[in-house]
Amino acid sequence: FTGSAFGSAAIWQYESLKSRVQTYFEEARADWLDKIRPQKRGDFRKQVNSWWNNLTEGQRTVTGIIAANVFVFCLWRLPGMRRIMFTYFTSDPSSRALCSPMLLSTFSHFSLFHMAANMYVLWSFSSSIVSLLGCEQFIAVYLSAGVISTFVSYVAKMATGRFEPSLGASGAIMTVLAAVCTKMPEAKLAIIFLPMFTFTAGNALKAIIAFDTAGLALGWRLFDHAAHLGGALFGMWYVTYGHELIWKNREPLVKAWHEMRTKNTGKGGG
Repeated sequence: FTGSAFGSAAIWQYESLKSRVQTYFEEARADWLDKIRPQKRGDFRKQVNSWWNNLTEGQRTVTGIIAANVFVFCLWRLPGMRRIMFTYFTSDPSSRALCSPMLLSTFSHFSLFHMAANMYVLWSFSSSIVSLLGCEQFIAVYLSAGVISTFVSYVAKMATGRFEPSLGASGAIMTVLAAVCTKMPEAKLAIIFLPMFTFTAGNALKAIIAFDTAGLALGWRLFDHAAHLGGALFGMWYVTYGHELIWKNREPLVKAWHEMRTKNTGKGGG
């Protein structure tokens, strides 16, 4: 799954760059027409476009992830969907469905507070992580982080014999948080309810890892500590080594895709 995610992201980046070049003059012409065309007042669509354009690239990237989480949260509220949700949107190594929940459970929240807290952290770190990785690479890392953190949770549950269903984006978000804190350890962070207390990102990451390590060792059931640790370690590893080993070696795949696209375009007479 991780290989497919990064391969798809590399092709997506290629197509995105190609599309931007092709539409550059069309957008310039559209901007010129907007200046000479009478403007409508109170146009809701223009207000939405203005709001969207004022967002950072990272905030625009995570908007789709947040929307998916909200949609799945609404599905939990439908009584007729409960069996499906427990089967495919919670992760448990003793369940009959093992693979698909490793991804789907990372978009699943039963509690409104749980979802709101996770999405707030994701939104807060979105600009930093996308500026580091770019939107395509970030999506590949985020999806991979969800699967990898769930796999670590599976291993911990099998080792301890505690088969409890888990759900939530915390493992993937821990990857985002750990990646940013590893690359910018001196950045200042604060707790939302206690903004007067600030601390460095490096110290925050150390405290989080220590807390989840203790929780895993002592058998706390407050969170899925194994998933948190798996996500954090993957985030630290990726920005330290993974980017060089995986993303920077995507050239052969992109080259093969380019040659295939060029060959197909030639055959089509385009």
